[in-house]
Order: sequence, then structure tokens, then C-alpha cells
Amino acid sequence: MQINSGDIIAEVLREQRVKFLFTLCGGHISPLLVGAKKNGIRVVDVRDEANAVFAADAVARLTGNPGVAAVTAGPGVTNTITALKNAQMAQSPVILLGGAAPTVLKNKGALQDIDQLSLVKSIAKLSVTIRRNCDVIPVMKRAFQVCQSGVPGPVFIECPIDLIYSEELVREWYGKKPDTDQKPGLKSRLLEYYLQRHVDQMFECKFEEMTPGRYSVKSPDLDVGLVTKAAAMISTSEKPVMIVGSQAMLHAFEVHRLADAVTSLGIPLYLTGMARGLMGKSHPLFMRHHRKEALKQADLVLVAGMPFDFRLNYGRAIGGRARVISVNRSKSELAMNRRPDLGVLSDPFLFLCALPEALGSQKKLWNSWVSNLRANDDAREKEIQDTANEKTEYLNPVFLLNKMDDVIDDQSIIVADGGDFVATASYTLRPRGPLSWLDPGVFGTLGVGAGFSLGSKLCHPEKEIWLIYGDGAAGYTLQEFDTFVRHELPVIAVVGNDAGWTQIARDQIPLFNDDVATQLRYTDYHIVAEGFGAKGFLLDSSKDIDAVFKQAKDTARSGTPVLINARIGKTDFRKGSISM
Repeated sequence: MQINSGDIIAEVLREQRVKFLFTLCGGHISPLLVGAKKNGIRVVDVRDEANAVFAADAVARLTGNPGVAAVTAGPGVTNTITALKNAQMAQSPVILLGGAAPTVLKNKGALQDIDQLSLVKSIAKLSVTIRRNCDVIPVMKRAFQVCQSGVPGPVFIECPIDLIYSEELVREWYGKKPDTDQKPGLKSRLLEYYLQRHVDQMFECKFEEMTPGRYSVKSPDLDVGLVTKAAAMISTSEKPVMIVGSQAMLHAFEVHRLADAVTSLGIPLYLTGMARGLMGKSHPLFMRHHRKEALKQADLVLVAGMPFDFRLNYGRAIGGRARVISVNRSKSELAMNRRPDLGVLSDPFLFLCALPEALGSQKKLWNSWVSNLRANDDAREKEIQDTANEKTEYLNPVFLLNKMDDVIDDQSIIVADGGDFVATASYTLRPRGPLSWLDPGVFGTLGVGAGFSLGSKLCHPEKEIWLIYGDGAAGYTLQEFDTFVRHELPVIAVVGNDAGWTQIARDQIPLFNDDVATQLRYTDYHIVAEGFGAKGFLLDSSKDIDAVFKQAKDTARSGTPVLINARIGKTDFRKGSISM
């Protein structure tokens, strides 16, 4: 078979060490998929295009290298929009390859022809069409550069069908004669000339002479002077607090270096997003609870890798007298909602790793401050344990999650997809180490679970993948158990099934005395999973928890995906959580 642009794109992916291409098949992109397979890239096909992008997002987060997905034109691209936006807000380097109608038939009513570039433009850092085969390598190279440079984010590359199929086949398509015995007129001959000329321009370069090359990534420079200023501010503080966000975790293969640096600083800290788990299950400096109180009492707050958004009450969660250091790759996020006393436009990872040396002999011990925060943290832990002992209809969700935390392997990744049950899990489950907790991020997207689990298991086949589902969120991606089975990816999913959209009901019912649209059923999700070839367990009695978890782990270890349908009761552990 002749070389085509799909082959060249695949060669670029291979050169950039891309191991997986996530997709849902379509005629527009077949050459891409076949080319990837020929180049040793594992093609992983899903049942919904959004999950292809979620899986690519997970790969990007866990490896630091761009995750790549390919979807067909029109509805294939539109189905990815939520996942693509989630990647943008999570600052994940993702490349989406989208099929497109033939170049000649743009805006002429071709199958699945829409203005995809305009649709994606507000989301992607780069949104571009490949118009000639000469442009394939330059466009792909630029895609890899853009998605990782500065503030990482998604890139969209549109691949018209008549550009990625072989030149021979495309010339055959455009050279077909009308089904008539009439001699072609002037108009027909001009059209034939135009099409031939158009194809000549599309295939102007020789595929055999195309050689993919390496690329460079631009990261914000580290200003040593600002690191020194930050060290001086920290050295004079009595009650410092540090918050580490997802952006500090972009150097996936060096995260232990970051953990060592943070430990060396000796500052009590809180972790958000992808930074959860950075310090392991338990660390004397890591605090899980009462963050608001700590920020109000602190005289210095260092925020590394997250903006002052709703999670920090738009900056107002920090006491008015506290000095603030903000470190961020994004100039706009650096002072969003609150102007810091010291703004550092830099990579938070590099900044935090450089800070201990700058602090040097100025380093202080904040033992009394740390002890006070630890006492508050321990008190909240006791409250949680007391809640776990309360009697509820079906399983107490806090008790269930405590039991789960006891059996999760130290080599594990937790994927969180849901509202109320997942929020409870975030207080209860302890990620085992760096890059061992994946949640949607700041966008709060339901439906990330299966895609994130898919990408996680492929990146780390040796690890247990625990997918924590709310029963509402589970409805988005249960069909991907078919994908887990077909690709032999034994994840363990636990559905917290309380027959409702409980996070919404917690606010809606007290405010309006109406549960409209918040009620579900105690659906047999375990049977649905078994219909796709996985193993399902129904768990509705606390005396069976240990046995079911053991069977689930054994089953996954043998290579079969598992879904535990855990029927849970309702507690007052959490209140409403409407965010403004």
C-alpha cells in the first residue's frame, strides 16, 4: 500500500514517544489508526469519543508527555468538547486529531461537514487544519510544542479525509467520470482540471522524503532573585502555610524531587488536584482538614500552581493581614482576584525545588504552629471516624470508604468521578503517593471516570486502579466496561449507590422543599457490568465488605475488570456545596 499522511502522522507520534492512541473509529480517520498500529502505537478504541480524550488527559497527567486521541469528523469532534474543555482547565497537554470533510467539499453539504475550527477555537491553544501533505510534519511538530509550552493545554489538528488517504486513492476519487455516455462539456473539463490541480497541490511533497524530527518545549524561566525574595519573606514568618496545586506536578518523572523539596522547607501544607498524594498516605507537614481556619490564621501563604478561584473563595479565604506569594506559569492566574505581595511567573515545580537552597541558614522550625494545625486536623479525623459509626439504611458511606482505604494497595491509583460520594471519599481515602489521585480538576466534570481509569491502567499496568463512582456519574461511562474487557484492563470500580443526585439534593431540598430531578433508582449496576463481560458484586451489608473487597482484588489480579455496586445510606457528614 502507498504511504499516506496517516502513516506520516503516526511516525511523528512514534518519534515523540507516544505509546497510545485513543479513538472511536470512523471512515474519516482510518488511515491514522492503521498507520499508528503499523508504527507500534497501541490503538485503544472506546465507546464514546469523550472517553478517548479523558484517557489521553490521564496519560498526560501521569507521564508529563502529551496524550493523543483521534476522532472522526462532525459528531465525533463535537462529542469531545466537554473532555477537551476539562483538559484545558486542568492544563493538560492533549492533542486531538479530528477527521474532516474533503477539502474541495468544505461548506458544500458533505457528510459531517461543520466548522470545527471555530467550534474548538475557544478551547484549544492551537486549532489548525492540515491543507497539504508538505505541512503534516511541521503542523504536528508545532502541536507538540504548543500543547506543552508555557501553560499546557489541548491542541486540535483537523485532518481532511482527502489529505490523509493515499494519493492514488484520492486521485481515483476525484477523477471518477460521470455515469453518462455524453461527451464532457467545457464545464466538466474545467472541473476536472481544477480537481487535478487541487490534488497536485495537496500532494506536492514526496512522502518517502519526509522525516519526523524532535521538538523543543518552552517553559517559564526561573528568576533566582525572586526565589531569594520569597525565602526572605518566609524566614520572617511565624505562621506560614503552603498550598500546592496541579500545575506543580507537570514534571511527572521528577515528582519525588518535589516531595523532598517540600519536606525540606518544613512549612505545613495543603494539596489540591493532581498534587493530592504528593506526600504519601501520611506526612507530619501534610494537613487534610480545616484549611479555611489555617489560612485565616497564617501570616504568610505560598500558593504554588493554582489561582485564587472559588476553591480559595477568590482570595478571600486568606486572612487580610497575611503576606501572599503566588507562583504560576500563567500571568493571568498569578494575580486572579487577589494581588500577591510577591508574584512569581515561573514553573511552580522549579520554584519549589529551588526554594530550600535559597532559604538555607534562614530556615526556621515552626514546630508550635505545625502542632496546632495537626491537633485541629486530628480532631476532624476523629469526627469523621465518629460519623463512620452512625447507623444508616444500607451501608454507611464513611465506614465503607474507611474499609476501602484499609485494603487499597500501596501501589495504586484512585480515580474519582462523582459528586457526594466522591466528596466524602476525598476526606476519607488517602492517596498512596505522588500522581496517585485523579479527579476532574477545577471544571468539576462528571464522566471522567472510565477514561481516566483507562489511561491510568495503560500507563501503570502493575498498579491497582480504583475507580470511585457516584451512582449519577456511573451512568455516563458504564459502557466502557466493554472497553476494559476487550483491552484486558482490570480496573476495580466502586459505585456509591444511594439512588440519587445527592450533592444537589443537599442544597435543593432545604432551599425549595422539592427533590425534583434529584432521584434515581438503586439500579443493578453490577449486572450491567457483567453484561459487558466484567465481574459484578452487589454489596449491601457491612458484614460482607471485607469478603467482597478481597474477591474484587483477586478477580482484578486475574485480569478481569470488577464493579462493586455498593448500596449506601445517607449521612450528615457533608452539607450543601453550591459554589458561586
